[in-house]
This record gives sequence, structure tokens and C-alpha cells, in this order.
Amino acid sequence: MSLSMKTRTLLVSSALLALFACGASTAESKSKPAASKPAATAPSTAPVSTDAYVDPPTNITPPDVKARGVTQIGWEDLMPPGEEERLAEMYQARMQALYSIAEGSSGDSMVQIGTFNTMKEISGKKIRIPGYTVPFEYGEGAKITEFLLVPYYGACLHSPPPPPNQTIFVKTDKPIKITDLAQAVWIEGVITAETQESDLADAAYTITMTRVEEYEY
Repeated sequence: MSLSMKTRTLLVSSALLALFACGASTAESKSKPAASKPAATAPSTAPVSTDAYVDPPTNITPPDVKARGVTQIGWEDLMPPGEEERLAEMYQARMQALYSIAEGSSGDSMVQIGTFNTMKEISGKKIRIPGYTVPFEYGEGAKITEFLLVPYYGACLHSPPPPPNQTIFVKTDKPIKITDLAQAVWIEGVITAETQESDLADAAYTITMTRVEEYEY
């Protein structure tokens, strides 16, 4: 199961319209924690596409994952009932507003649209979810302990961020090396409905990571 095609199309359309309106400017920032240092450099990305989303192959947890006491979930599992409809209305309003925003004005920026509404039922559970990494720092040989996980490639860096409840802040005690932002990964760990703010995007969920694997398409 995945986010409806209508919602995906709205997300992508808004991202492309925002890029056109603001000339690919950076996301608006608030007061942020020390972990919010923006990515220094990153490989260029392809245009956002609804095909860029990653979803679990099935809704059934693989036997080896289940044996570790981990439940495999998809991005739709992070959305409370009625959230897709609320999100669709917010994106439609944003797309309409973009036509009246003057270039260079205060509204001429890529903004994060959505809510912090979460699924409290999954908070505290060990889960596994696929996504794309967005590091706060990026460079040759860089090892990181904190990054964002998003459902589609290019989010936060070259297109507006997904909604907060479609953005996950990931932290790990063991530093990992990110070599290819275009490679989706499986992230495994304990998820909580703990919000985090950063210059790149705000996240409604936090995962304390215990395992990372490449996602096979």
C-alpha cells in the first residue's frame, strides 16, 4: 500500500511549482538545534517524479526482519486517518497561491506544507521503512550520526520538503557513511512521535537507528 496517486501528484506538482516560483531557493528556517547544519554539497538530482517514491514490496514483514522483532511499514502508515485529504487541500491552496506571489517577495520561497499529526500507535515500536537520506553535512568520507529520511529522492535539497509527518529525523550512536544520496535505503530502529526542527525540514517522527541496508528496486 502506498500514498494515493492523487496525493503524490499534488506533492510533486507543488514541489515543481514552488521551484518555478522561487528559483530553487532554500527552505524557510526557524530557530534550530545544533544538528541542523545544512548540507554543504550534494550530487545533483533528477526532476521529482511520482515514481521516485519508495514503498515496501508488500505489507508482509519478511521472516528475517520479523525474527528480529521488527515490523515493516510504509510511509502511509505514518499518516493519521483523514490526513491525505487535509494534505490535498493544503497543497491545492498553495499551488493557487503561487500564481499570485511576486518573484523576490517574502512569499517567494520553498515552504514545508503539512502537519505534525502522527500515529501514536506506532510510537515506541521497532520498525523498518525505506526512504532516501538527507544528511545535514555531506562530503567525501563524511560519517554522520544524524540525518533526515524522506519518501522521495531530492526532497529538502532541490525541492520543497515533504510534510512533517512524512519526514523522519534519524539518529544513531554508530556513525554511518552516506556515499550515494540517490540510493534508497532501509532504516531499522525504534520510532517515536518526537518532533525535530532543522534548517532543511521539520520532522514529526524520530527513529533511533539500529540497522541500515540498501533498498533493492
